[in-house]
Amino acid sequence: MFKRFRHQVLNLGIILMFLLSPCLGWSQTNYSVLDFWKYYSDAENLLYKQQAELSFEIIEKRKESISMLHSQEDWTERQKLVKDKLLESIGPFPPKTNLNPVVTKRIKKEGYSVEKLYFESMPGLKVTAAFFIPQGKKRDLPTIIYCSGHSDLGFRSDVYQHVILNLVKKGFAVFAFDPYGQGERLQYFDEKEGKSRFSPTREHSYPGAQLFINGASTAKYMIWDGIRAVDYLLTRKEVDPERIGITGRSGGGTQSSHIAAFDDRIKAAAPECYITTLEYQLKSGGPQDAEQNFPKGIQLGLDHADLLEVRAPKPTLMITTTRDIFSIQGARDTYEEAKLAYKAFDKSENLLMVEDNAGHQSTIKNREAMYAFFQKHLDNPGNSKDGEVTIFPVEELYVTETGQLATSVGSKFLFDANKALTDRNMEELNRERTKLDHHLVDLKQKVHQISGYTQGAKKGKLIFSGQTEFEGYYLNKYVIEQPGDNIIPFVAFVPKQTTRLSALYLDNIADKKSDEAYTVPIHLVKKGVTVIVPDLPGFGELGPGYLKGDAYFENTSYNQWFAGILNGKSTVSLHVEAIETLLLFCKEEMELNYNEIIGISKGGFNSSLLHASALGVDFKGMLFLDPMPSFESIVFKKDYDPVFIPFTVAGALPHYDLPDLSAAFAPRKLMLVQESEDEAMGSGYLQSYDFVREHYSSMNKANNFSIEKNDSGEGAMDSLGKFISNL
Repeated sequence: MFKRFRHQVLNLGIILMFLLSPCLGWSQTNYSVLDFWKYYSDAENLLYKQQAELSFEIIEKRKESISMLHSQEDWTERQKLVKDKLLESIGPFPPKTNLNPVVTKRIKKEGYSVEKLYFESMPGLKVTAAFFIPQGKKRDLPTIIYCSGHSDLGFRSDVYQHVILNLVKKGFAVFAFDPYGQGERLQYFDEKEGKSRFSPTREHSYPGAQLFINGASTAKYMIWDGIRAVDYLLTRKEVDPERIGITGRSGGGTQSSHIAAFDDRIKAAAPECYITTLEYQLKSGGPQDAEQNFPKGIQLGLDHADLLEVRAPKPTLMITTTRDIFSIQGARDTYEEAKLAYKAFDKSENLLMVEDNAGHQSTIKNREAMYAFFQKHLDNPGNSKDGEVTIFPVEELYVTETGQLATSVGSKFLFDANKALTDRNMEELNRERTKLDHHLVDLKQKVHQISGYTQGAKKGKLIFSGQTEFEGYYLNKYVIEQPGDNIIPFVAFVPKQTTRLSALYLDNIADKKSDEAYTVPIHLVKKGVTVIVPDLPGFGELGPGYLKGDAYFENTSYNQWFAGILNGKSTVSLHVEAIETLLLFCKEEMELNYNEIIGISKGGFNSSLLHASALGVDFKGMLFLDPMPSFESIVFKKDYDPVFIPFTVAGALPHYDLPDLSAAFAPRKLMLVQESEDEAMGSGYLQSYDFVREHYSSMNKANNFSIEKNDSGEGAMDSLGKFISNL
């Protein structure tokens, strides 16, 4: 009897729960568009796949051009082209200044000695190194530069020491130096923790992103360290200038292949566990940390093979493994292509490839092939067997007393090099701003070219995906389908009693069952404003994607952003193109009043809206909530917020910044509102917009531009009320 009553009560409770569900947590609206479209279950990877497909198209054109090369003359012309393209990507190197070398200690061991030293690759920018010199002959030794992979110990790692000391025992002098962010050159060293805030790859990419924005790159400065290392070696009587080689594994493979491609003084190169093709790199692990990505490298028609072919017919050994993180198929394809160049120069024997069945590691077979390669091509015959060596304790190879430049003799790092570059870039940009009318006339062309924007809204089809009715408005769902499985999912808040205004609202809304996340559009639609809320590539249902990579900061994948660095297509440009397409469909098929649309954004999407406006989208007004202040604010601050990186444009400075795009928006209404508690609303932020304020004033529209800090407690709603009150 009691059990039956309990079941009846339970059933009644379930019925009441469904009846009362609008009053409970079940009332949350599902704002997801793609929940319904199972075909697009991979939509979160759209941004990366768009970038990859654009790259593949360029790579195919490169393959076609390579297939047309046959004679030595053809390849000589190709080499000239590649050298020009490499320099175009990297930009001019700094002037050569005094190396100011300092030997801090000499160590004598049985059969060899070690000099611990540092030199300045640029004024104040110190490079820690060790010079291993075999006992016996004191002059004109074959010398190998050893580049360390991504170990926080630099060349002191057991794996790297093993190779270095084997080479020394075979009669080679070896010069090993620390890359930025490794060994004694940690840039974000925390004295309390006794280590860097970041891993080596992130040590490269965090300042590397700042360099990209300024039109430079980590690669440039790491290559420069290698070039200056050669300069130093040529001051030493122990070194034969005609017998210099270079090698290194993983990140050292990157460095050794890059340095050898730029410095003709290196006779023989043996990069290990790095060379592949960019096609297979994009299809496997994706772009790696900052120094591995040449700015617009793919767009310029460059690939890994060019690093080898530009050296032809100088001796080169590719050291590979079958289960490497760098695709072995890509390595094989590169080898086959590079063979064509060496054959054209009648030096096929100077290009070799060794392959072992292993992962991303050093193997005996590969090491012995490398020893034999250098013994032959640097004219230092001997036994190529890999031998046992006695590894140094890490501390014994410290160049400085503390084991860190930052806490001993001091040094500049990548951030400092970038700050000097920022100063020059901003000086140039501020000079342009003194001729503001002329500057703004040229702005659209600059934005178009630098961002990678492609003009013209894309074709597609608007698909209605459902409607939910609420008191006072409808929630409509849509998908715009485009060729290549590209899509733009969006929801439209349509008031039952509409005003003339419409709004495009951009925010990274990941939780599609949160009414709170849609507070702004709900507030607006209740005031009669039609609100379009799309997900743009990389965000919402179109992100964040599977590619996190080795440069992943606070839920932001720099590696995904690096894909656009390689092909010259910024994430922001893809946003602009999506916005154009979206608004075209809203105008033509949803009868949205295109001339009465306002742009509202949260976070870094203010960059997307400003770029869209500069490139032709005619917003009536724009409101930015917690916006990214400027690109300048990212490159000037050592500890910047990674969340803004996808919204920046590589190479934008010194040509333009977000305040310039804001000035171009005049005299239309523009309001920037800071809601979070941080330093963004400091005097520097305000001052960077002084010329914008003056420009609005010169047009008798001073009231149409404002920067505010919202302390009212009402947050975005209060700002919205102010903004739309007199539109």
